[in-house]
Amino acid sequence: MSFLQPTIGDRRVSKTLLVNGTIVNEDRIYAADVLIDGERIAKIEPGLSASSGENVIDVSGCHVLPGLIDDQVHFREPGLMHKATIATESLAAVCGGVTSYMEMPNTSPPTTTVEALAEKRDRALGRSHANFAFYLGATNENLDEIKRVALGEACGIKVFMGASTGNMLVDDPATLERIFAEATLPVATHCEDSPTIWQNEAQFKQRYGDDVPMACHPQIRSAEACYKSSSLAVELAKGFGTRLHVLHLTTERELNLFEPGPIEGKHITAEVCVHHLWFDESSYGALGARIKCNPAIKRHEDREALLAAVRDDRLDVIATDHAPHTLEEKQQTYFSAPAGLPLVQHSLQMLLEHHRNGRLTLEQIVRKAAHNPARLFGVKDRGFLREGYYGDIAVVDLERPERVTTENVRYKCGWSPLEGVELGASVVMTLVNGMVVVRNGEVLAEPGGRQLEFSE
Repeated sequence: MSFLQPTIGDRRVSKTLLVNGTIVNEDRIYAADVLIDGERIAKIEPGLSASSGENVIDVSGCHVLPGLIDDQVHFREPGLMHKATIATESLAAVCGGVTSYMEMPNTSPPTTTVEALAEKRDRALGRSHANFAFYLGATNENLDEIKRVALGEACGIKVFMGASTGNMLVDDPATLERIFAEATLPVATHCEDSPTIWQNEAQFKQRYGDDVPMACHPQIRSAEACYKSSSLAVELAKGFGTRLHVLHLTTERELNLFEPGPIEGKHITAEVCVHHLWFDESSYGALGARIKCNPAIKRHEDREALLAAVRDDRLDVIATDHAPHTLEEKQQTYFSAPAGLPLVQHSLQMLLEHHRNGRLTLEQIVRKAAHNPARLFGVKDRGFLREGYYGDIAVVDLERPERVTTENVRYKCGWSPLEGVELGASVVMTLVNGMVVVRNGEVLAEPGGRQLEFSE
């Protein structure tokens, strides 16, 4: 990729023209140029000519994708900023081609009121490199907040139907029913059955004491615990007509709860995360607590079933559940080491590796990680390369390998479970709201992410 004119990393450049790229968008791959005027895409067609004042960028040999929308991240702010911040993790996201994110409520304090949502938005303005939205967290006591939150104040209602995050566990049956009956925004669920997990923990603690091997994690956070909870969520959604999105599926059995086919018309959808498509139980030996996450990474057979379900449209969205912790925290024993791993910087490259191996097409990757999150949540004017839409764009070189190292990781926690892995493709440039934010690893613009807008 060469640059015919230097990119100017501020907002004085009103027009940018990407020439000689290969577009991947709406189930098509074709050659075309992209003209961006201000924040939005003005034209997409072959043979566009440059005019005076345009910043012309030659992306020959590269594919031009809509920027990814990650519908599940934990950026740890407020309260847990020794692990991550909105500023650091949003930059890592943009370096990986993720131009918009939806952030989870289990911060400190948790985001369980409309006022807490407003505070998070204020924190993101002027500090987030990517566009942003936030979930309102459900508890056993905040039904009034769930009923009063308006579209745009939150992207959805996050319900932890499992003991993943302390006092945000919603385990009262009557409260669950009322949330599913009365929520006006999409309900996104973390599905694991707590009593099953607690019983498993007691059995393994009796056998090993506090030093339970990390490889036992998928047996403690078992397939049974996942299915019992996700089947309950689907049952409730069917009973109340709830718009339900089940997050981070991990098991072959759970897939039977969801229908294959396009996302349009579905009121029950499901997500898979990149690490559950990448690792399996054999990975615990080398990585241990670095890949401890909830729900757990499970069998090879589960991973293969998840990939097949992406292909047959049973799984609708691919995300990361990006959840950083410090290495010091991760080096503790089983019950003390926190669950979660940092992923947002390399998620697109991980998916492109599946493309290199013939397991996913470029069209499927774009559909699941850009188009469908926009469709599911009703994100306005993003997630597609369309004239009139915001210029959120990831430019990737499928023939430019990149090795993940401690030195090139952008996360505040300073590590990645992929360190030492060579990924076959690279994200060479990312634009957010029409601005070139990152090019070849160099940051060229100040944080300019905007709050996501949603349509009914």
